[in-house]
Amino acid sequence: MGSTKKHSHLRRQTFVAKRGQVAKQWRQVDATGQSLGRLASEIATVLMGKHRPEYTPHVDCGDFVIVTNAGKVQLTGRKADHKLRQTYSGYPGGQKTETYGTLRERRPELLIEEAVRRMLPKNRLGRQMLKKLKVYEGTEHPHAGVNAIDLY
Repeated sequence: MGSTKKHSHLRRQTFVAKRGQVAKQWRQVDATGQSLGRLASEIATVLMGKHRPEYTPHVDCGDFVIVTNAGKVQLTGRKADHKLRQTYSGYPGGQKTETYGTLRERRPELLIEEAVRRMLPKNRLGRQMLKKLKVYEGTEHPHAGVNAIDLY
């Protein structure tokens, strides 16, 4: 067998990104006709930065994501009628239940934000990543001056 010094020039170093070292971009996605879960998993991947070759798990490497037309997101099957969102205030009688269909009509931004939040890490880094998600019900948004790349 050969010695390791002979091939030391062939070794590779693993790249580990430092905080603030990765340049963040803006990405835009139109939710019209998209399935909620599939859309949320793609958004979560971009927010975490797993689409980049320099992904580092303990550093926020992800991009900003703008979601438009959140009210036109699709719920497959009978989820709009049967899937429930439950909240509890902590007080007796403070439990509220709402179907995903009524939530989509009332606050479609919350529907997408909650789906993406549950796919991100459950720690302070995940909360920091979620702040880069901007969801809007219609096509208008205040980030019009940003040079955004289409996600799809």
